[in-house]
Amino acid sequence: MAGRIEDYALIGDMQTAALVCRDGTVDWLCLPRFDSHAIFAGLLGTEEHGFWRLGPAHASDAPPPTAARRSYRGDSLILESEWDTPRGTVRVIDFMPPRDGAPQLIRIVEGVSGRVPMRSTLRMRFSYGRVVPWVHKHEGRTVAVAGPDSVWFDTEAETYGKSLTTYSDFTVAPGERIAFTISWEPSHKQPPALPEPEQSLEATEDFWREWVEHCTYHGPYREAVIRSLITLKALTYAPTGGIVAAPTTSLPEDIGGVRNWDYRYTWLRDAAITLSSLLRTGYREEARAWREWLLRAVAGDPENLQIMYGIAGERELGEAELDWLPGYENSAPVRVGNGAAHQLQLDVYGEVTEALHLAHMTGLARNDYASLLQLKLIRYLEDHWDEPDEGIWEVRGPRRHFVHSKVMAWVAVDRTIKLIESGDADGPLERWRELRDDIHRDVCEKGYDKERNTFTQSYGSKELDASLLLIPQMGFLPPDDKRVIGTIEAIQRELSTPDGFILRYPTEGEHEGVDGLPGDEGAFLACSFWMADDLAMIGRVDEARKLFEKLLSLRNDLGLLAEEWDPVRQRQVGNFPQAFSHVPLIDTALRLTASGAYGG
Repeated sequence: MAGRIEDYALIGDMQTAALVCRDGTVDWLCLPRFDSHAIFAGLLGTEEHGFWRLGPAHASDAPPPTAARRSYRGDSLILESEWDTPRGTVRVIDFMPPRDGAPQLIRIVEGVSGRVPMRSTLRMRFSYGRVVPWVHKHEGRTVAVAGPDSVWFDTEAETYGKSLTTYSDFTVAPGERIAFTISWEPSHKQPPALPEPEQSLEATEDFWREWVEHCTYHGPYREAVIRSLITLKALTYAPTGGIVAAPTTSLPEDIGGVRNWDYRYTWLRDAAITLSSLLRTGYREEARAWREWLLRAVAGDPENLQIMYGIAGERELGEAELDWLPGYENSAPVRVGNGAAHQLQLDVYGEVTEALHLAHMTGLARNDYASLLQLKLIRYLEDHWDEPDEGIWEVRGPRRHFVHSKVMAWVAVDRTIKLIESGDADGPLERWRELRDDIHRDVCEKGYDKERNTFTQSYGSKELDASLLLIPQMGFLPPDDKRVIGTIEAIQRELSTPDGFILRYPTEGEHEGVDGLPGDEGAFLACSFWMADDLAMIGRVDEARKLFEKLLSLRNDLGLLAEEWDPVRQRQVGNFPQAFSHVPLIDTALRLTASGAYGG
């Protein structure tokens, strides 16, 4: 069985990523891209669906030993895991070098003390565990081939095949280093170049050190911020600038339930807020690349703006179920693709416009087409802002007039007005000022419950929604407005878990709720960070700091967060690691640092 979600480490090359468990098992890897088929899908099934374990040898009827220690090497994505065994101590170094040719996953075994018997167990299964490849030798190298894919396995250690699995048994002494590499190449092409593990390790460490040096944040939460930034960089598809929401699919929001989705795509919302965090910490090149990706993806067609695209701008992300995979801890179905791609979510126009506005305000070189796109988005919103939509959470129930969607439509108009007022674009200024006022009035009249002194999830509803916490952060109302304070306090009362974290909205257990799905979910970590932000904005800075530091304690030992926290099981749930959790972590750290609201 796969490990707990928080037992995994992320390694990647900014085109794809692997998850490595505490016992040295790679249980998830898609090649050659984030959204390609997995060659190791044990995370969503069993060992029969593919894995690669590298660690101390153990009895076949015993569980593999877990590492006594693990950490990233400095500010990098190079994972180092150490095992203490009766015969000595051994270290395994796992990384994926930033790509210059074939994608590679490199694992270097290093003896620390004693003589430690080791075993590599490599079981490649293509097409998400469904296809057993043809494994054979080619000019001394081991290659696995199935259809369009080939994976090349290189090591100086002796290998042998048994039960459709490739093994290597060896002993490592102090100072000895033995490398193992898998490389992907289209099966019709020539073999990839022989790997150079030591040189690749040095180059990978240099890459991350140089990248981190650009960070402009030097506050008290620097360790958490840097790790989150590295994670966001790892989720960026380098060839295009697209940013995936997470490198996994179908890790459940409700263990054993059906809330399992594929996050290996670029949500405009997630990418826009990621861009915001990168810009605020000094990373303008990533912002420029994402803006270019956006302009290509939208391609002058804002009337058909999708909420998400493929990492190269693909529009068709058809959803399917992989019925041969039982799912993570039997959470089925396992889904690939995402049927929400064609939903109407009006808030996306606000997030995209806010990102373009921030890029403009931070001095990113002007792009005339970006300004033209912004104007086109507003012209579309003029005719559609007052329609019901599926909202930020992609509900699969009926469309509603979600308050957050209307607020973000207001943001889109407001930021475009600012663009025109700055002299960098032309547009019907007075007409759009009236539009901005109309949207604001509509929200305050129809989305506000006077009796309870709180905004609500949608017009006429009684339910609350954590996305309402963004009202002061987006400037829709000032933080000291009584309606803002009332909303914050209502969400604390009605959407808090016993340990003080925030749910997105009410769910109905086994009954179908507002989102059209049965089952419950954990506390949504982004919403809990938003609460900390709001508390700081209304002057409750000590409370904000305590909540923020409590959230930091939920990170795994490597500083990584999934989408949600299960308050009953006390564990992380949802796709992992999740950009939508790490972005607000950075934003809240910046806000608390600016306010001086931190301990020590």
